Amino acid sequence: MPKIANIDLGEFPIILAPMEDVSDPPFRYVCKQYGADLMYTEFISSEGLIRNAKKSIQKLDIFDYERPMGIQMFGGEEDAMVQSAKIIEAVQPDLIDINYGCPVNKVVCKMAGAGILQDIPKMIRLTEQVVKATYLPVTVKTRLGWDDNSKNIVEVAERLQDIGIQALSIHGRTRKQMYKGEADWTLIGEVKNNPRMHIPIFGNGDIDSPQKALEYKNKYGVDGIMIGRAAIGSPWIFNQIKAYIFENKLIEQPSIEEKIKTIRTHLQKSVEWKGNVLGILEMRQHYSNYLKGLPNIKPYRAKLVMANEFDEINEILTEIIQEYAGFESVTI
Repeated sequence: MPKIANIDLGEFPIILAPMEDVSDPPFRYVCKQYGADLMYTEFISSEGLIRNAKKSIQKLDIFDYERPMGIQMFGGEEDAMVQSAKIIEAVQPDLIDINYGCPVNKVVCKMAGAGILQDIPKMIRLTEQVVKATYLPVTVKTRLGWDDNSKNIVEVAERLQDIGIQALSIHGRTRKQMYKGEADWTLIGEVKNNPRMHIPIFGNGDIDSPQKALEYKNKYGVDGIMIGRAAIGSPWIFNQIKAYIFENKLIEQPSIEEKIKTIRTHLQKSVEWKGNVLGILEMRQHYSNYLKGLPNIKPYRAKLVMANEFDEINEILTEIIQEYAGFESVTI
């Protein structure tokens, strides 16, 4: 049973991956309702934290019902990362996660995120300083390597464990791949099955169904699976995977009534956390994901995106229930 330090994660945790502009408290709330075992904040800039930037500070918001909960940070400078670890400590999350996996240019160009995969000695030094700076367990999320010529994750995992990280999450792509092509779990399996490794190893990349989750669990022997994009618009995937792995039970997609109920909860939490204007605005990105697969949904989706009032959105959601009542969900 995997543990991060003293944090019990259950038999085989299904984890919500940290995603920029997605895994905020409203989204995390619905994922927790549907069985996510461990969650992380969106990644937070260490430079933003030490400069007291409003957006970075707001991302530190965590709630007791979310626990166990990790705060993820990124950066390329030791001093900023160490100071940030101290700032994060004050919020009392269950752990600190360091992002060495984000592939976007604005992060990579600062030698942060996946950028640091070009300089493994620096990655090890920086991680060691953070581990020494905090009493909290430190974990890492990273990729297989920078490109096809530097898939050095087996060695990197050993070195990170040696300097004190408590768990490692690996996305099965290189930075050069971004999110294209298929995730290669072979090296994730090699890390897990390396007899030198004793910390939990979590696999990430392309798990989008309960069947695939069970297949990869059995094939690669990982301690848990991290779900990212597949949870957007489908937070129920956590319970679906757990039911399939532990009970050999395939749960159908939720009814339209349950989907709308989840959208309403997500919207309510979004407005509570961000205020009416921003809460409604930022919720717009989620509607198409929640409603995908419904025939002729485009006009309703357009109305939802144009609506600026909470009550108006709820009226449109009621119309959708009436329109699609009895619409058969497909089994995933």
